[in-house]
Amino acid sequence: MELNALLAQPITLPSLPRAVALLMNELSAVEPNLRRLNQLFGTDPALAARLLEEANTPPFAAQRQIGGIPEALALLGVAQLRALVASAPLGTTSRSVPGMNLQHFWRYSLHTAKVARALAGLVHHNQIAAYTAGLLHGVGELAMHLADAGRMQTLNSLVGPLDLRRARLEQHLCGYCYAHVSAGLAWRWQLPETVVDALRHHHAPFDNDVYEPLAGVLHLAAWRARAREAGLDARELAGSFPGEVGIALGLDIDMVLQQDPIDWKVRPDAGDYV
Repeated sequence: MELNALLAQPITLPSLPRAVALLMNELSAVEPNLRRLNQLFGTDPALAARLLEEANTPPFAAQRQIGGIPEALALLGVAQLRALVASAPLGTTSRSVPGMNLQHFWRYSLHTAKVARALAGLVHHNQIAAYTAGLLHGVGELAMHLADAGRMQTLNSLVGPLDLRRARLEQHLCGYCYAHVSAGLAWRWQLPETVVDALRHHHAPFDNDVYEPLAGVLHLAAWRARAREAGLDARELAGSFPGEVGIALGLDIDMVLQQDPIDWKVRPDAGDYV
């Protein structure tokens, strides 16, 4: 399937059931806790995408201006948030996205967002935009599995969806990779161009005409989270570290590894919030 054809299809991304339940509970309060809402939206890529898409529509703000969950929450009212969350489709079974383990995907996305935020702080970049990019950068993988399950199953038999080699293989066999799909979806959702560019180029940050530091930050964060999913040991980490991207940002492997989330073992469905 061509990239434009894939992006033209309606894509419904499933949400983390626990995040939806906890958000509905919080939004039923007389005065919902804004910090708690920010935490909960920040655990789920699909909910965050729906929120940001709504916030970037003309009734709320200038298009492509809202790049973070806190900004979006400041614009939408409680009733609008309730409607948004209540209508979210749930990822309740292994068939919600054929070929994808959603628990692994949600965990990986959350870890990438956290590492991206921490690395952005080190290089004095926008940490909110980095968190958004980290949380959303993998949604293209879900979209590819939903739109072309047969081809994705073939790819999965070669390397897993979260394998470090995945983007390169998709590019070779499909002519594009999940990063291009994520960026296309983010453009459709009216997200800021800096976030869209980071999503599009994070798998190969130097392929962009103008190097975007956020793409480099996201590249390193995704490398770390995927390496964790793969269980790489110290030697494998050193061998796979994208040193050229680190050099461009002034970061070495030790600096990146020191930004690990506090507890890798906690699952996002067990209450691991931002």
